Amino acid sequence: MEKNRTLRQDAETILREAVRAVLPEAAVRRALAGQRFPGKIYLVAAGKAAYRMAKAAVEVTPGIADGVVITKYGHLGEPVGKLRMLEAGHPEPDENSFRAAEEALRLADLAGDGDTVLFLLSGGGSALFESPLIEGEELRDVTRQLLGCGADIVEINTIRKRLSAVKGGRFALRCAPAQVFSVVLSDIIGDPLDMIASGPAAADSSTAADARRVAEKYCLRLSEKARGLLEIETPKRVENVRTVVSGSVRELVAAAGRAAEALGYRTVFLTDRMDCEAREAGRMLGAILQSHAGTGADTAFLAGGETVVRLTGGGKGGRNQELALAAAPYLAGLGNACLISAGSDGTDGPTDAAGGYADGGTVRRLAEKGLRVADILADNDAYHGLLAAGGLVVTGPTGTNVNDLTVGLIRSG
Repeated sequence: MEKNRTLRQDAETILREAVRAVLPEAAVRRALAGQRFPGKIYLVAAGKAAYRMAKAAVEVTPGIADGVVITKYGHLGEPVGKLRMLEAGHPEPDENSFRAAEEALRLADLAGDGDTVLFLLSGGGSALFESPLIEGEELRDVTRQLLGCGADIVEINTIRKRLSAVKGGRFALRCAPAQVFSVVLSDIIGDPLDMIASGPAAADSSTAADARRVAEKYCLRLSEKARGLLEIETPKRVENVRTVVSGSVRELVAAAGRAAEALGYRTVFLTDRMDCEAREAGRMLGAILQSHAGTGADTAFLAGGETVVRLTGGGKGGRNQELALAAAPYLAGLGNACLISAGSDGTDGPTDAAGGYADGGTVRRLAEKGLRVADILADNDAYHGLLAAGGLVVTGPTGTNVNDLTVGLIRSG
């Protein structure tokens, strides 16, 4: 191993190479290889990776009649063919989310018997692609409640799909009698099709009873109309759809392992199903690094998934930033260990950072500025804490979205 490389350089290289391996262009090309679609082809792409998925699809699928791309602000590139490019709100839907969904529904209505709707879906679609059955402001409030109470993504989407005219298989049914060919980049552990972006083209496996339990568990404030919608069963049969999952967190972690090995680290795969609270994950991973720091082996510990944040303060941050900062006390004083955690999409919560980095000097650098990790976490202010410690990871939008990656590194000697 080249000792002139810093730990942080290695960590950022592993992250960068892992994300590169799951960019949507390759995923879409794999999914569409050899496919021939009858009739007119209408393209709808929704999610954080929508632009790059759509661009790749246009390159390999001739004859697309019309289409729309719906993605997060700042995630669009140059115009692509005939496609209309729309930006919308995330993690909360906004008026542009609603207008974008109406444009997609217009295309669904144009598609007739014998036609194909090419539906390219990636994480973030729940907020970006939305046609609410309740007032928009209430939907935003429900979203804020769910994001702030510690609910996991399955619980969140169990509620959201019942308040929507496009989620829970309803978009695919609106496309009928046209056939839907769906290409999915999964951002949910286990790749449940009915939960990724709240499953616009998948039969819903959750029930009204499940939604009621989530609402009661988190004491959600809901209008009478919203409570009534939770009692209505979503579609359980959606027969006009073929789906290919062509990218997931498993591939992200595997690619990180290959990148770490290329740098000379032996790899330890921990999990690709991490779904606990962010600060608890950080403490556990920090403790693992602390325990192994003296073993004398260059080692990369790899984990993927999606943690949650329980809001206890009014600060600024994201789950990966909280995770990295929570690991910092366990690394304090260690000169040969670090941890990096980032969203594969390049964004982490409502911030411009992809995630966070911590090493043996993070706690000391904070202390020099009169800051304590415990106080920062209590205020959910990991963004400003890591900014003060030089630990923010900023990549910009990557164009993909397949959960989060955490890498802990230990160097010998």
